[in-house]
This record gives sequence, C-alpha cells and structure tokens, in this order.
Amino acid sequence: MGQLSNRTIAVLSESGFEEVELTEPVKRLKEEGATVHVISSKSGKIKAWDQDHWSIEVDVDKTISEANADDYNGLLLPGGVINPDQLRVNEDAISFVKAFFEAGKPVAAICHGPQTLINADVVKGRKLTSVKNIAQDLINAGADWSDEEVVVDQGLVTSRTPKDLPAFNDKIVEEFAEGVHEGQHA
Repeated sequence: MGQLSNRTIAVLSESGFEEVELTEPVKRLKEEGATVHVISSKSGKIKAWDQDHWSIEVDVDKTISEANADDYNGLLLPGGVINPDQLRVNEDAISFVKAFFEAGKPVAAICHGPQTLINADVVKGRKLTSVKNIAQDLINAGADWSDEEVVVDQGLVTSRTPKDLPAFNDKIVEEFAEGVHEGQHA
C-alpha cells in the first residue's frame, strides 16, 4: 500500500505537453497507489512533445466536460509550451482548475503549467516557481516568484523544468497524501 492508495488524481492536459512532465509524475503517483485520470478537452489520445519533436500518445480517460473536480483529491498540470497555452483559454479547463483551489485541494504545476493558473486567477499572493520564460507573467499576476527546484505554498506545488522532476515528484506525493490545505484557495 502506497501513500496515495486512497487518492484519485486528475492530470489536466492537451496535446503538446512535455512528455516527461506527464509520464514521470504519473508513474510516481501510480507507484504510490494513486488512481490517475488523464483529462483533456477531447476524447481519444493526446500527443506528447519531447524537447524538440512530437513523441508518444497518451490515452485520455475523461474529457473536461465529463470530469468533476469533486471526484479527485488533487490536480497535476504538466508543462510544455503548447499544452498550457491551449488550457488557459479553455473556460471549462479554467473552471476545473478553480474548483480545486476553491475546495482547498492540492494542485501541482511544472514548467509552463502555471500559465493556466494565471488565467484561473489563483496566483496572486502565492509563492511559486516555473520555467524562467513565464516568471514575469506570474509576477505581473501577483505571484511571489522564486527560482527554486520546487516550491510548496499551502498545497500548491510548482517546479521549473524536467531536471527538477525528482524533487517535484517527492513533493506532489507528500502534498497529495496530506489532502486539503486550509491556505489553498481561489
């Protein structure tokens, strides 16, 4: 029995996610016993980006319209340049993300993943990190941005790049196991 054997985690993504930023955290979550659902705007499969080329396809378990945040204990937002850019303009995706914050549930985002959090209006006053390319966007949205391998702020876990995945994966397991955080809010 892993630390997450009684947890169900949503992974919200579109095609264009950075491959290891979805596959490595999902692998770790499953090793810890979590049930993991990949959620996207369309059913079928989503395609990964691997540094400079298209790579594997991942099965979508539910569409955003089929998924209910109440059914999940935590949310993972993988990065990549294309994926968050699509999510942040999808009103259903933004509503789904906001629901986790409103319920105080842990949320994890890596690399460009926090872009979606900007559009969900949940970063103001929160400490977090990201890939440097979007640091100014986060600061402009009111976040306290820090250049660290992993930052945890009341159930919000963020990391910069794939090289930070070991620390990121350790912290998401810890935060998802802890569950609801009083300071996590929309």
